Amino acid sequence: MAIPRKLSSTCLRAFIVILLASVCNGFYLPGSYMHTYTPGESIFAKVNSLTSIETELPFSYYSLPYCKPEGGIKKSAENLGELLMGDQIDNSPYRFNMNRNESLYLCTTNPLNDNEVKLLKQRTRDLYQVNMILDNLPALRYAKQNGINIQWTGYPVGYAPPQSSEDYIINHLKFKVLVHEYEGTGVQVLGTGDETMAVVPESEKKLNGYEIVGFEVVPCSVKRDPEAMLKLKMYDAVDPINCPVELEKSQIIREQERVTFTYDVEFVKSDIRWPSRWDAYLKMEGARVHWFSIMNSLMVIFFLAGIVFVIFLRTVRRDLTRYEELDKEAQAQMNEELSGWKLVVGDVFREPNCSKLLCVMVGDGTQILGMAVVTIVFAALGFMSPASRGMLLTGMIILYLFLGLVAGYVGVRLWITIKGTTEGWRSVSWSVSCFFPGIVFIILTALNFILWGSKSTGAIPISLYFILISLWFCISVPLTLLGGYFGTKAEPIQYPVRTNQIPREIPARKYPSWLLVLGAGTLPFGTLFIELFFILSSIWLGRFYYVFGFLLVVFVLLVIVCAEVSVVLTYMHLCVEDWQWWWKAFYASGSVALYVFMYSINYLIFDLRSLSGPVSAMLYLGYSLIMAIAIMLSTGTIGFLISFYFVHYLFSSVKID
Repeated sequence: MAIPRKLSSTCLRAFIVILLASVCNGFYLPGSYMHTYTPGESIFAKVNSLTSIETELPFSYYSLPYCKPEGGIKKSAENLGELLMGDQIDNSPYRFNMNRNESLYLCTTNPLNDNEVKLLKQRTRDLYQVNMILDNLPALRYAKQNGINIQWTGYPVGYAPPQSSEDYIINHLKFKVLVHEYEGTGVQVLGTGDETMAVVPESEKKLNGYEIVGFEVVPCSVKRDPEAMLKLKMYDAVDPINCPVELEKSQIIREQERVTFTYDVEFVKSDIRWPSRWDAYLKMEGARVHWFSIMNSLMVIFFLAGIVFVIFLRTVRRDLTRYEELDKEAQAQMNEELSGWKLVVGDVFREPNCSKLLCVMVGDGTQILGMAVVTIVFAALGFMSPASRGMLLTGMIILYLFLGLVAGYVGVRLWITIKGTTEGWRSVSWSVSCFFPGIVFIILTALNFILWGSKSTGAIPISLYFILISLWFCISVPLTLLGGYFGTKAEPIQYPVRTNQIPREIPARKYPSWLLVLGAGTLPFGTLFIELFFILSSIWLGRFYYVFGFLLVVFVLLVIVCAEVSVVLTYMHLCVEDWQWWWKAFYASGSVALYVFMYSINYLIFDLRSLSGPVSAMLYLGYSLIMAIAIMLSTGTIGFLISFYFVHYLFSSVKID
């Protein structure tokens, strides 16, 4: 049946709008989120999940007795990353009329029951913060401690002053909205605020109005007469309040108390332009990067890596040059007096123990490494913004799914190189597609039971479980099998020397070789640990991470150091006639993950001292374990592949009969 032309063009326009929406939500396009408001236009703030650095368990905003919007609670469209991070964005009753200063009444609660009082006190003492968003900007709160100005996002649920045994709820908010007056031509925006669907250029369209470039809040607790307040309707005018107020005039959290919620809003003109409105968040005191110490660390790492690399080149070149300068008679005599790596020529390419597991781990490591490279490069080029909540994680998941093609190819090609036959490639492909995702799935399921028991919004919904499993088996697994099929069609790597039938005995050593392998991870860790501090702070302390350009430099440096360390360790083992280099090459650089996990425990003990309770600690350790496994697979893959090509080059450069 023919499709009408009008219907087909409508479908095409809808497809383009959806495509633009997905692109604009995922990447930082200048102008794609901009909205110009006219004077008097109503804007509603949104609320995110309640969060705390004490427990790291997010909870819904409306789990506490707060005022609800007139039209009911409506959830904003969430992407995959937001759902996995536990972000639950809802609408709120806080209404702002552009460029109109007001003091408004919201609601008065019913008398607080015993359960509500216990919950409010618990959230107050666990230092939970209310996270509010206006035009995609989080609310900023300024505080002064020991004479130092500190910025926070959000405001506390309540507070417990040291001079009082009572807890007090924050029920009055003083908002300051910074606006920039805009005049000129621009774009037509389809949708409003952070729900912008797409943008359509209109060069001749005049835009006059105000852009929101800042959102600040001052919280305080105010005791009001509930009988007088109950006579008011939502958004009726009330008398403004000067915060903070005396403790005697604050609202106590007590059973049978009615809590009245009010707010003030003040619009202030600002010279800040819309593209610079996130500068205040990215320059927060706690997230400032210590460039001097980082550059000093980089210089030390470059210096050590350079020394190791120079020593390695001189040693190998001297061995090869001496051998090539000999005549045939001298070579024959030298073959009888071979020493070091030349003695293991008949065993160096012997199949390693657990060869299938090695192929699977290298395949998964390639997949994780490719995901990291593409994500960091795109973020460093400015294609991702903190304004796009959850899209960084969403992009990483999508990249990982489609890079299953590369993982299957690498894993199967290594398998047929080791085995010399394509038999069993399907089993390798299936294992590659299930190994790392299976580990992550088991850990997340265990953590999810803990979150479900705590009734936290951080728990992954059952529906999302089915979505993730569907993506896994409908995209990643088929692509991995397809990549494995391509791997069987590729030419296997030919060894330059033959392998003896009887394995050569490895000489005894005074100390275990694995001790040296595990110690080798300290050098790659030296390139990573400073940046790791800021990454952990951004994840667990709610800070914004934005220095992706420097992260790219650190990542490149990490790859170089992992390659050098693994090659040097491989050469050292061959020199002492240890031909079992396969797994040691993998773990020489992959052992950095052990130090990353140990550093995570150190960070938990000394930097997250406020983290309370076994549930929070188990969540932290579970996510840290996933991160450490991913680092081990990716860095181990770097070291192994470089070492493999080094050994292949070394033994193909000299012919030994």
